Parts: sequence; structure tokens; C-alpha cells
Amino acid sequence: MMQIISIIRSIIEPDHPGQGITDLLRSGFDSAMLEFAAVCMPGELENVGKPYLKRTRYSAAAEEPKQLAGLMKALTEQGRTAGLTFPIAEAPYAAVDTRRNDLADRLTELALECIKICGAQGCGCLIVRSPKAAVSPTAEEEESGLLWDVYRDFYLTLAQTARENHVTILLENQCREIGGHLVRGFCADEQEAAARVDELNRSASERYGPWSGREEQEADGPGPRMTGQPDNYFGFCMNVGTCNLCGQNMYDFATALGDRIKAVVLRSCDGSSDASLLPFTCVKKGQPQTDWLNLIRGLRKIRFDGCLIMDYADTAAACPPILKPQLLDLAKAQGSYFAWQIGMERMLERYSSRVLFGAGNMCRNYMKDYGAAYPPLFTCDNNKALWDTDFCGLTVRSPEALKSLPPDCAIFICNIYYREIEAQLKDMGLPNPIVYFNDEYMPTFYVDRLDSVTRKYDGQI
Repeated sequence: MMQIISIIRSIIEPDHPGQGITDLLRSGFDSAMLEFAAVCMPGELENVGKPYLKRTRYSAAAEEPKQLAGLMKALTEQGRTAGLTFPIAEAPYAAVDTRRNDLADRLTELALECIKICGAQGCGCLIVRSPKAAVSPTAEEEESGLLWDVYRDFYLTLAQTARENHVTILLENQCREIGGHLVRGFCADEQEAAARVDELNRSASERYGPWSGREEQEADGPGPRMTGQPDNYFGFCMNVGTCNLCGQNMYDFATALGDRIKAVVLRSCDGSSDASLLPFTCVKKGQPQTDWLNLIRGLRKIRFDGCLIMDYADTAAACPPILKPQLLDLAKAQGSYFAWQIGMERMLERYSSRVLFGAGNMCRNYMKDYGAAYPPLFTCDNNKALWDTDFCGLTVRSPEALKSLPPDCAIFICNIYYREIEAQLKDMGLPNPIVYFNDEYMPTFYVDRLDSVTRKYDGQI
């Protein structure tokens, strides 16, 4: 079952987490990502070893990684007491435009501390970005594979500690900066990313033995774990905003990585400037600047069932504090929407029998993609002129025919007037499950539409 997880940046202040935790829980979020960058920011890492610069209390972890646990203590303790869980975390990382090439050891120390904290908190996954500050790559170094040698050694250094703490390390697709422009960075190519994850798992298994984290944590692991806990040393986190910045086809990206993807970061941006905006809010001339169609199609194809991380930090930062609770409500609703769309086929599988409500475009698209695998008994419609006719191989019946259904037969509403039709069905006193179907992100669909002029709305459009 997918978990819908909120970021904490711009939502929860680590020093005073109470209000942010309360707001998240009230909005329906019961899980958040433990973002260690909240107390060890990229800017602080950039200033490590420069004593002439002004220090802040968040400089402590960058200078001394063992300070991480103390800086996060108020958040983790108050969160646990209130019922907010942290199933996934993200380690500190260097800025994308860093000019330092001497931070590899510091990033390793920080990642190891994060793993130990995750183990103590029952946090099953940790996103660890590549040590981009380890080298200043040249084209020759990238082509020769020397850069990957550095990255591989970095990740394998974490593997034993991760196993001991029952934590799976997630690689993430990244950008890098060249001449002020963001271009594809580490694991931005889907085929290469899949090969990297597989190579790391093989190497770690050879070095430390096959992963057995799931069985160990079920026996003696500290606290609750992430739903669908990964079953290997390494997995992958797909960052949608990064895919958008790199101009990638997200269907191809998701299907190439398949079940290696354990988490997906959902965020909008304009495709050229890096940002973390609420999904569907970055638009131009009425069109979204993120290819949600191919993303959802891809995740549906691989039957994704991991963490959906809602990253809307920039939107939240710009939101007036008094309106932030309403923003969280919308973020949670969007997370539920993505989970519903991605899990559409699993929803169809859940019921042994089904009927449709609606004899129009959405019904046509249902029958085109799912009619053979999940055949309905019939469809019904409010338009009397359609009763007892055939539509896409289905008999169209009156809504009264629904009263003869067995109670375990699901009624799938295939019409955009969901709430109106649902109210009608409930007024009829039907005991059957009522389920919303949607055709916005189908594998294929009819391009032509039924004539909405001659078939005005009465249940069939």
C-alpha cells in the first residue's frame, strides 16, 4: 500500500516542531520525511572549515556530524509522541553549484550518522545523493568511468552500517550545473541508474552477504517500518522535478527502473529553474509544465507501491502562515489523488464483479483498456433513450437494475459528475461498494469524443 509522505521543509521548524506536527496530522498526513538537510543545510556544508564566516547553530552538524541526532531530537521525539511517523529520510547533500571538491569524507560521516538515527527511529529507507563534491568531473573522467568508481566506493562504505540498522539506501536522479545551466547528473539516465543499483546490490551482497533486513527487522527491528519495505541494500528514489529539468520521458524512466523504485518525489517546476512547487501549480497557458500523464502511466505500469513524497517546500515557504493549514489539506488531497491514479488497475482487481455507471466517453475508454481483463456485467445510465441498447459490447440498463446486484458487486462511476452520481446511488440505498473510475491517465484512449451537443449531460458524457 502506497504511503503519502510530506516533506518538513517550510512546514516544521526543528527547534519548535509542535505547530507543524499538529498541522500535518490535522491535514491527514501521518508520515513525514526526516530531512536532515533541515539542520545541516547545503550552505553550511559549503562553509565547512572556514572559521572566518559567521557560525549558526546549524553549522554544528556540518562541522561535527555527531551533532545531527541532538539537532533532530525535538522533532523526532515530539513527532513520535503525537503519532507522526518517519518511514523515509534524506541525508544532507552539497549544493548543486558547489565549487568544493573536498567534502566526500564529510558527506560519508553525515550519511553514516543518518543511518544510525534512522535505525533508532524505525526509518526503513534513507535517500543519499551522490558525493558530488568528491571530484570536479571532466568529460574524460565521466566517459572513463572514474567518476562512478568514486561514487561506488562511497555507497559501498555505507552498506554494512545500513544492514546493521535495517536501512535501505536509495540513490536518486540528480542534476549538475555547467556554466549556470542544469544538465543531467548522476543517475539521470534511467538505464545507467538501473545498472548502478544492480551493481551496488551485487557488490554489497558479495562483501557482506545477501540482504536479510526484512526478516531481521520483523524479528527485532526498532519500531514500525515503511510499508513495502525494500528487500535489498540499495533501491532508487525517482525525483519527478529532476526528470522534468532534464527533459526526460517519465514513462521510460519509470519502466526502465521498475521495482527498484521505492520512493517517488512529486514536485512541479517549469523545466528550466529548479523549484519544489505543489503539483499542478506550475502552468503555462493552462497547461502543466510537468508531464504527469507519462509519470502516472509509468508508475501504473510497474505497479508502484512505495512512498509518494509530496515536495512543495517552495510553495509552502511563499504561503502566508495563516493559510498554511489549507495548503497542507490540498497537498494531502493531491497525494491521495496520485495514489488513486497509480493504483487504478489494482483497484479493478480488488472486486470479483463490477458494473459501470455511464455510457459515454469514459465507458468507452474503460472497455478499450480494461474491458477484456475486468469485464463489467453491464453499464447503466440516466438517459432513458439509451436503456436496452448496446454500447461498446455492454447492455445499457436503467439505474433501477442496480438494485438486483449482489452486495459484493462494485459499481464503478464512469462519469465526471462523480459526487452527483454517488449521491444518487446512496439515495437508492444500495449496499454495494461505490468506486470512482477515471480515464485521464489510461495506457491508451480514444482521441475522438462523443458529440456533447447531441448527447447533453444526463449521465452519458
